Formats: sequence, C-alpha cells, structure tokens
Amino acid sequence: MLGKKSFDESVSSGNLNTIIGKGSAFEGTMKVTSTLRVDGKIKGNVTTSDSIVIGKDGSINGDVTVRNAIIGGKLRGKLVATGKVVLESNSIFNGELKTTKLVIDEGAVFEGNCSMSAGENLETKPMQKSVSAILEKKEEDTKNVNV
Repeated sequence: MLGKKSFDESVSSGNLNTIIGKGSAFEGTMKVTSTLRVDGKIKGNVTTSDSIVIGKDGSINGDVTVRNAIIGGKLRGKLVATGKVVLESNSIFNGELKTTKLVIDEGAVFEGNCSMSAGENLETKPMQKSVSAILEKKEEDTKNVNV
C-alpha cells in the first residue's frame, strides 16, 4: 500500500515482546520494558519504555505512558507520549493527550484535550495554551511585523 508503513517500520525503535491477545483481559498496573501490543482488553495503567500498539479489537481503560503510540482500537484515559501518537481511522480516543507529534487519520474519533510541546517534560508540564491563545499570539506577531 502506498503511503502506509508496515508494522515493523512503525515500531522499529524496539522489540515487540509483550502481546495481550484478542479475547484476553488484564486488570491492574502493567509495566513493559519494550513494545506492547494490545488486541484484548486492559483496565488499569500501562507504562512502556518504548511503544504501544492497540489493535482494532484492543481497548485500554486507564492511563498510558509511552514513547510512541499507534491506536487502532479504543483508549479511554490519559495518554502521555514523548514521541509520536497515531490515531488510525477506526480508533476511538476519550481523554487527555500529551505528546510532541500527533497524526489523526480520517475517520478516527478524538474526544478530549490535547497538549503538544516540543521535547519538554510532558509528564510534569501542565497543559497551558488553548488553540485560541495560540492564534491570538500569531495575529499579534503578524501585526507587529507589518507595523
């Protein structure tokens, strides 16, 4: 397929070593050293040192802290990603998102708040700027240049 990366290319920064398979359910706190793939259900908080992939049948209800996230299923909670987040076309996200890069495919559902910053500590930095505040600043900067 043109323009689409394979699974291996998308998660190339680490090894896939943990899978929650379709039909499986996990409740509690999960910490994974590398990449995690979820095709089942998780209720609780998830932390990975690398990436998380939520398949089209996967769902997480809880807080997630990762480097990168590819979401094809459902996520309800807070997602903090120091790298890139991709919401695929059939994904549903409800909650708070903090990341440096965000891709939302057509058909994805995003309901909640999003905060983006470039390389700063996302976990401790509070959400600070609304879209309207950013646009007002941009208009002000444009006026100052034209004066």
